[in-house]
Amino acid sequence: MNCIKFIIYGKVQKVFFRKYLSNNLTKAGFRGFVKNLDNGSVELIIKKEQNLNISDILKIINEGSPKSCVESIEMNECHDNLDFGIGVNVKY
Repeated sequence: MNCIKFIIYGKVQKVFFRKYLSNNLTKAGFRGFVKNLDNGSVELIIKKEQNLNISDILKIINEGSPKSCVESIEMNECHDNLDFGIGVNVKY
């Protein structure tokens, strides 16, 4: 397991939610990817590191951008073999 995948439901598309996550998670020192899904949700994949604090990630997700509204979050460990690079990148 080298990453944690979050699926975020609610009003999370067309409200600058991905950009908010990218900026704030990068500032907090996390690495990963965030993208819109066809069903209206947002997928966030964060690299699992020793100092990973899930509560910090959940706080940022739940705060969201000013016009977003998070209704629920699914969280699962994933085994994707991804190149995480630096920061949290927005995927289109």
